[in-house]
Amino acid sequence: MNDGGEITLILQQIGRGDPQAAERLLPLVYEELRRLAAARMGREAPGHTLQPTALVHEAWLRLGGDHQPDWNGRAHFFAAAAEAMRRVLIDHARRRLAQRRGGSQEHLDIAALDLASTTDDAHVLAVNDALEQLALVEPRKAELVKLRYFAGLTLPEAAQALGISTATAERWWAYARACLSKTLAETAR
Repeated sequence: MNDGGEITLILQQIGRGDPQAAERLLPLVYEELRRLAAARMGREAPGHTLQPTALVHEAWLRLGGDHQPDWNGRAHFFAAAAEAMRRVLIDHARRRLAQRRGGSQEHLDIAALDLASTTDDAHVLAVNDALEQLALVEPRKAELVKLRYFAGLTLPEAAQALGISTATAERWWAYARACLSKTLAETAR
């Protein structure tokens, strides 16, 4: 993630009520958000109708657009951006499945929860459902999954955003993957 100091400064200015700060924030974070969206969209199944630019724009609007809330720093902002991207993808997947004839949701095994694999709408929804269950008991680990799976951050980037060590992120990632796989296996029966 680039230029953390300037982003943090602008986020502080937003917190102090500077009306132009949000306008200065978007150009600084846009390329990073676009990179994250492109990485995430690169894992989508061929023919996906949502483009990375549209994902970034929709996430930016959900974050508040030019009326940004008071962020508690860079990690808080990027965690919220990951959540916004997740919600956009989930809403998009739900709309697409609802439009398909006979498009019932099918639960898929994510034993490998491989970030390089392609995903379809049913898979995104299945992972989201399992993630919501994980968040009830392990909210911080669920945040890590959101940052990795829905925003496309690497383990070191997600660890930095969460304020944890990379080693801790690796342990949490392994735990979360196991929990999600178990949940998906149980719901597929």
